[in-house]
Amino acid sequence: MSNTKASPESIIQAIQARDAGRDPERLAIRYTKMRESPFVFLRGACHLFYAALPASPVLDQAPLAWCCGDLHFENFGSYKADNRLVYFDINDFDESALAPCTWDLVRLLTSLQCGAESLRASETEAVQVAADCLSAYRDALMRGKPLWVEAETASGLIADLFVTLAERKRPEFINSRTELKGDQRQIKLDGIKALPIDKDERKKVIAFMKDFAASQPKPGFFKVLDVARRIAGTGSLGVMRYVILIEGKGSPDENFLLDLKASQASSLLPRLQAIKVAQPPATDEASRIVGAQKRLQAVDHAFLHAVEFDGKPCVLKDLQPSEDKVALGDWGKKIERLSDAARTMGSVLAWDHLRASGRHGSANADELGNFASGEKWMHELLGISVEMTRITRQQWEIFRDSPL
Repeated sequence: MSNTKASPESIIQAIQARDAGRDPERLAIRYTKMRESPFVFLRGACHLFYAALPASPVLDQAPLAWCCGDLHFENFGSYKADNRLVYFDINDFDESALAPCTWDLVRLLTSLQCGAESLRASETEAVQVAADCLSAYRDALMRGKPLWVEAETASGLIADLFVTLAERKRPEFINSRTELKGDQRQIKLDGIKALPIDKDERKKVIAFMKDFAASQPKPGFFKVLDVARRIAGTGSLGVMRYVILIEGKGSPDENFLLDLKASQASSLLPRLQAIKVAQPPATDEASRIVGAQKRLQAVDHAFLHAVEFDGKPCVLKDLQPSEDKVALGDWGKKIERLSDAARTMGSVLAWDHLRASGRHGSANADELGNFASGEKWMHELLGISVEMTRITRQQWEIFRDSPL
């Protein structure tokens, strides 16, 4: 059930097997990033995390919930919803699945500890912050009412994020990702956010967008101006992914950027199959991802579609100037500021689990609340997160020193 004693060779082989068929150029970027720290490695090795989870009742017998799957503190962020308001929530659902509710939580707690260095916190401080996050999750689950975070209800570091977002405008965002050639924009091929695309790929994307536009109320909005391979994230780097510059509301300052990304099976499936947790049927992997996001987030993302491109299920969404992460490293050695952000993340996770409760196999709110009312499980889960932090660091050292 656990690969805590896995050999260095098996760890590298598991990574290679997961990455088979990915774009070599972006895969090299992925591996460079994963060597940076245990936290970045955790982000890029979701499948290893779940393979290493120990067999434990607190993990395997907890009530089922719709889970993010790849939950860590950088998978929380802001987004503009279809009501045009900005919210703070979980914002990555590629690995989403129906799973024991404690799986999301133990991964989040582990990320806070693996990320202690990037957070400029000591191990003791990181464990305390993780414990505060855990307590907030329990309290919110016991209350049984899903809430949400927006500018008026945010505090501390998360409130600072909303202040920053209020000052950010779409033209500035477009200018940061594109460059003007006369009165037309092109995507910046900077090797950081975007890479060139070959002619055949470009033609496929343009043809796809033309068909997509024909099904929309305003087809001209989706006229393609430029296409590039997108560089983003860690776990999915190398998977087929494009950034698409479209006409939007008009050139040159009202253009929009879209993200088109291939969808893969969740990394949680082998571990879920081992404990006999079946998944509800889904049309395809993109529909699974979009469906989970719509169930979990308080208000739907402004532009989000499950589509098929080049015979592959993909998620198409807009890139927003309002999407950003919390600057957790800016807590200024005031532990209460870091804990406040972690507590908010714990509450958001509980609210999302409650929001999707009772749907497609997940436990209802009463079952989740009854589970949370105990205390022993909290101590057990925090202990497992400490152990998973140790395992992740060990795996990272093996990867860091490998020739991969």
